[in-house]
Amino acid sequence: MRLLDRAAVRALLDPDALVEAVSQGLVDLSTGRASVPPRVAAWIGEVGLLAAMPAYSETLGVATAKLLTVYPGNAAVDLPVHQALVAVFAPEDGTLRALMDGDLITADRTAAASALSVRALARPDARVLAVLGTGPQARAHARYVAPTRPFEEVRIGGRDPHKVAALVDELAGQGLAARGCTIDAALRDADVICAATSTLRPLVGADGLPDGAHVASVGYVPEGREVDAAVLTRAQLVVEHRATALAPFPVGSNDLAELVERGKIHPDVVVELGEVLCGLRPGRAGDDQPTVFKSVGVGVLDAAAAAVVLAAAERTGAGAEVAL
Repeated sequence: MRLLDRAAVRALLDPDALVEAVSQGLVDLSTGRASVPPRVAAWIGEVGLLAAMPAYSETLGVATAKLLTVYPGNAAVDLPVHQALVAVFAPEDGTLRALMDGDLITADRTAAASALSVRALARPDARVLAVLGTGPQARAHARYVAPTRPFEEVRIGGRDPHKVAALVDELAGQGLAARGCTIDAALRDADVICAATSTLRPLVGADGLPDGAHVASVGYVPEGREVDAAVLTRAQLVVEHRATALAPFPVGSNDLAELVERGKIHPDVVVELGEVLCGLRPGRAGDDQPTVFKSVGVGVLDAAAAAVVLAAAERTGAGAEVAL
């Protein structure tokens, strides 16, 4: 078995290869070539949860299982809200092939899916990108989404100006010019919005949202709401997997599930990103209607990232071979 720590995963996870693998995984999911059962979770008192996410993708040729903790209160004490590890198994005989750190995988595979949603759904003339948040997901979204359009401005919006400034400096060191500001300032006239926060109250409302704006919302906490219902009920809604996204937390999205339960949206109007990517469903419906990609995270995304990391590790000999 190959053991890959966080530094190894960071060195091996090529962004272009990841975006392509995530696209393949999502198409597999929407065409019946992937097995992704609902996420299960054990609640740890009132402070957090431990979730398990198994998946198999025929095209990617891997079976994976991720163990993930979600502790929303960690954000207040500068600890990660999400922490994870991923096990990779050989589909042909069930052999454990690798065990790898899952924190970077979780952030980057989510951002890769959002980048695919921007490619497929954002207006071609989008010029302003707003990234809300200052954590690992926000960092990954700035890196993965910025190259999808010729953005004239990238804004990083957050509540803590020191964290905003630190992220802007870090991105500048990676060659990405961004401007730090408040969340309200970041949202003003933004064409593409990536919300990667732990907020409980909606940040993206209908007021001031430009016609045809695209929103990628990836915040995932109990009772979390990043996008106001007034936006969701008029937007073209896109998810990774319909049945998953419309289930209650900890499987799906509270905001979407409640709107379905109240009869505000019909499940049939919700489109899977994999369906758009392979041409089974149309992409953007019109220039004026907003589009919202609501991500809850599905196991096939982890399988995609793990496949990229493992293939690179086997080519280069990275990681340590251990026997359990």
